[in-house]
Formats: sequence, structure tokens, C-alpha cells
Amino acid sequence: MDRISTERDVVALLGDWASGRGPLYRKLAGALDRAVEDGALLPDDRLPSERELAEALRVSRATVVAAYGELRGTGLLVSRQGSGTRVAPDVRVRRPTTDGRVPGGTAMTIFQRLIDGPGELISTAVAAGGAVPDLAVVLRELVRDDLDELLAGPGYHPSGLPVLREAIADYLTGTGLPTAQDEILVTTGAHQGLVLVTELYVSPGATVVVESPNWPGCLDVFRAAGARLATVPLDEEGPEVRAVSDVLRERKPALLYLMPTYHNPTGVLMSPARRRRVAELAAEHEVAVLEDNVYMTYHSESGAIPAPLAAYAPPGTEMLSLGSLAKAVWGGLRIGWVRGPAEIVQRLARRKVLADIGSPVLDQALAARLLPRLDQILASRAKELGLQLDHVDGLLRERLPSWRWRRPDGGGALWVELPGVDAMAFAQVAIRHGVDVVPGSVMDPGGGHGDHIRLPFTFAPEVLDELVHRLARAWAEIERHGPAPAVRVVV
Repeated sequence: MDRISTERDVVALLGDWASGRGPLYRKLAGALDRAVEDGALLPDDRLPSERELAEALRVSRATVVAAYGELRGTGLLVSRQGSGTRVAPDVRVRRPTTDGRVPGGTAMTIFQRLIDGPGELISTAVAAGGAVPDLAVVLRELVRDDLDELLAGPGYHPSGLPVLREAIADYLTGTGLPTAQDEILVTTGAHQGLVLVTELYVSPGATVVVESPNWPGCLDVFRAAGARLATVPLDEEGPEVRAVSDVLRERKPALLYLMPTYHNPTGVLMSPARRRRVAELAAEHEVAVLEDNVYMTYHSESGAIPAPLAAYAPPGTEMLSLGSLAKAVWGGLRIGWVRGPAEIVQRLARRKVLADIGSPVLDQALAARLLPRLDQILASRAKELGLQLDHVDGLLRERLPSWRWRRPDGGGALWVELPGVDAMAFAQVAIRHGVDVVPGSVMDPGGGHGDHIRLPFTFAPEVLDELVHRLARAWAEIERHGPAPAVRVVV
């Protein structure tokens, strides 16, 4: 069986291949060359036909014919009757083992944008803004008041700086979830918490139940552990109860992973009634639950945020909660936490020691000072993001009136439906207009939601203006002209 099974597998490896200057066919040839050099494409991997790849990239067939022809001329590709076009079996690969991607995963095209750093593209891969002003204030206070005492100690706190664990416990108690300090593990970002919980609960072949759509970075953590993903759809109150009940009964999963406040990418806030029913189902089927509440940025003023899902759990339910300051304060403050039964927290702490001994102490001390201010920080950030949401909402209605979206309950992005257009194809056109778009199909383990994109509104107003301008130009091209015009080359 071929390792590269579809044209979309190749498209995912190419990233923003069409950006920059020069003919499209040369840029495509260069991107394929780099994929081989990096080990993303291996000797004898089969590539899509010219027609298939042209359709996936939304370019003319002549562009792909020219790119393949150039690479055949260098000996990188070979074509044989009946076996198609393949990477030459004797090509030398600098890194022949692995390129770091998760087999079957979809997140690396998003993470690659972070690895590559900022460029001319406007990337919608990350829905995050700059730091809140409180961070600079607290940093100066920390240096003035606490630095000498912090530096006098050894700096190792595998479960977390005690003052921070206490602050997190107090904060969660204030949200309606009574919490003790020994029920908190501080992690280096919520992502590490997700990885640690996955290591504890998920073995190869185990089932993890997730909402669909979902965030690819989370899905790839489960895939890397060898999990089988089962999905449940969402409505305006959260995961559909009947679907949750059916999948828990039929699949007997190792873990149920949910984002009740606020779901990424849809922005749905799970209602109190839905939280209670889902918690009851988890208890009934004796399945561990991981709730991910890191997406705390914008929230509407239509009602209070319910208590965490764990607060609704019947006694004895194995319920863990993820939290973080990344979205609320700053993505560069890599402080998160897992809240759970004390004995589970102990087991997670032993795994964390193997990963990094302990999270950075100065960051933890900053977080401890920020936690008592978090409600005010969230309120201020929500007001700012609400204005940005109003701004992008107006721009889209004016420039792209055929697009459809639901105003989110919270979070930092719109979940937009593109009527009658495959989002993967639109992404290829958008990248040539300077926008890196995340198609909905990479957020669905089954490849669904192919007509959706996630559109963050966390940018400054002037960036939102340019973002929508570029998207509108890309939409006009894909509506009126289809693929890019053919190129004339001599090969």
C-alpha cells in the first residue's frame, strides 16, 4: 500500500508553497524538492497524477506538468507506465527517518506556521493576540518584591510552585468547582497537560471520543498515542446527548475529550443542562473525561459562564480539567494546569518529571500574581475582542455576503461556511493572495466540514481590514475564474 494515499496528503506537505515570487511551476517544484530533502516524501513514494494535483492545488494542469517535468529532469522523480509518478527510488534523503509529522495527522501544517515564524502571509492558524497590559505591571512587581527569594531556592517544583497551585485552586473554587491544592498539577502550557493525560489514559488501539469539528493539535496528540478517534457532533448547546450516549455504550472509550467553554473552532458554550447530562453519562459508563477550558478570550454578555463541567459530575466520576493563561494573558506565558483527583494528579506529576522536571519558576510566580486579577483581565480582553468581532462581522457582511457564520458565544474565531466551495481548494487560492487559511476538513477526523474555515478575529483592526480584503480577492477568483490560468513553459 502506498504511504501517500491521496493528493491531499501531498498538499498538506507543501504548506505555503505558492507564496513568494516566481512562476508557480517553479515554486511547486521547489516545494516538492524540499519535501524530499526533509524526509516528508521518501524514495518510491507515489505522487498524484498531474490532473489530481492540479485540482487539489487549484492551478492549471500545465503548472503541475511543468513542475513534474523539471523534477524528472533533475532525477528527483521518475514516471513509469502503470505506476505513475514517484520519488526516484535511489534519491538521497538527508533525513530518512521521520520529518516529525504524526501519521494520519493534520496539525503540522498549522504548527509549521509557528515554526517558520512571521512572514508576508497573514496566517489564520493562530487565534491569539499580544500580551495584556497587566503582564508588564506584574512582571515589574515580581522583580521588585519576589525575585531575591525565588532565586535563593533550587528552582525545582515538579508539581508546581506551591503559591501558584494555591492560586489556581482558589480561582477554580471561585468558578463553582471546589478545589484543593493537591488536586492541581502545573504544566508547561495546557498542551503539555493534554499530552500527560493522554499518556496516562490512552494506549495504542484505545478509543478517544472527541467533538467534531475539533482542533487538529489536540487530535494529533491522540493519534500519536495510537488512539482511534470517535466523533460526536455539536449543536448550539454542545455535544449532542444521544450521540454521546451511543458512542459511550458502543465504543467503551478510554477517554472523553470535550471543550465546554468555549469550543474551538465553533465558539459554542455548553449549556448547564448539557453539562449535567454529559457528566451523568460519563459516570454511568465509567469513562474518564478531560474538559479543556483554555479558550478563554472573548465571551458574549448574554449570560454568566457556567461552572466547569467537573462541577456537575456525580461522586466518583473521573473528571479532569485543563486550564491555561495563554489565551487570557499571553501565549508566551507557558503556564497551564490540570485539575483532577489527587491520586491522578500524583501519577501525572511523575510523568511530568520525566518530561521537564518542572515548569519555569519565574513564569509560575508571574502566573500566581495574575490569577487573582484573572476575572478583570478576562472582562477587559472580552470587551476589546468584542469590538474586533463587530469589526470583522461588518467587513464580512459587506465584502463576502454569501459566506455564512454564527456569532460565537466566546473564543477568538468565527466558524465560517463557504457556500458551494471546497475549503481546501479555497485555501490554495487564498495563499496566492497572501492568506494562510485552515480548512475545516483538517479539523474533522472523518474529513467532514470541508466547506468551512476557521477565521480568527484576534487581529488588530487594520490587519482585519487587509485580511478580509485578501480573502475577498481570493473568493472573487475562485467564483469567477476557477483554477489559475495556464502557464507557458518550455521543458
